[in-house]
Amino acid sequence: MSRVAIIILNWNGWKDTIDCLKSIEQLKGSKSVHTYVVDNGSTNESVSKINAFIQNKRNVSLIVNERNLGFAGGNNVGIKEAIRLGFEYVMILNNDTVLDSEMVTTLRSYLDKNHNVGAVSPKMYFAKGFEFHKGRYKNRELGQVIWYAGGDIDWDNVYGSNHGVDEVDTGQFEIAQETDFATGACFFVRTAVLSKVGLFDEGYFLYLEDTDLSMRIKKSGYAIHVVPKAILWHKVSRSSAVGSQLNDYFISRNRMLFGIKYAPLRAKFALIRESLRLLVTGRPWQKRGIQDYYFNRFGKGSWN
Repeated sequence: MSRVAIIILNWNGWKDTIDCLKSIEQLKGSKSVHTYVVDNGSTNESVSKINAFIQNKRNVSLIVNERNLGFAGGNNVGIKEAIRLGFEYVMILNNDTVLDSEMVTTLRSYLDKNHNVGAVSPKMYFAKGFEFHKGRYKNRELGQVIWYAGGDIDWDNVYGSNHGVDEVDTGQFEIAQETDFATGACFFVRTAVLSKVGLFDEGYFLYLEDTDLSMRIKKSGYAIHVVPKAILWHKVSRSSAVGSQLNDYFISRNRMLFGIKYAPLRAKFALIRESLRLLVTGRPWQKRGIQDYYFNRFGKGSWN
């Protein structure tokens, strides 16, 4: 049976990380799964709390980064270890997720059978109480509200959007199919593909690194699919939503980085025009993000 390395990035979120690890313990086929928790320079008691939880657990390891390397750099530390140790598959997993017991075996089986597919993501629901519009749903619908069932890239505006977001699952997304991108919340990929196309681009630090990796995988000749029979629940955070300083900085800068690299020529010109407008009328961190793009300040850049 092909082996899977699960990479969970932790930054000051040990409670969610431990909940995620508890759900991984319930996975079917867990004997061929090893989890690497990568602590990304936490400033709280995360390392001691996670160490205490995983003590005497043979299938979980903790890797501690001395500083925050961002989503891209932090996950790359775990991916490199998985490749070094010969795992066939890597699953990048957000720490604020809870897995269905059959999710990993379903995704692994799908890739085992579909050799033209380089990476997959499962169908993802909002965890109960984390829906964007909590008052919209009946109690029996909670836990069945979709957050991701595949996604599209709007190349005219260089934005990605999730299929089915905010919809109650009534069976409308049941067939595995191609998607424009696999989401970094759960990105299940062949290590042979990563060895060919490279890991996450650490220039992004945060946001769009998963879409960039998806593009490189597709350009290398592999498809990317969403597999709805595999499911998880995501405690979706609104702390970095549109309009936050974090979002303003990294989205403004990284849309330029991604769009100038991949978008059609017309969209590139539109991005440049938009960037010039933001330099004049944008919010402070949007301006900073655009400035850093033009001055080649990537990675963490000017973010404090």
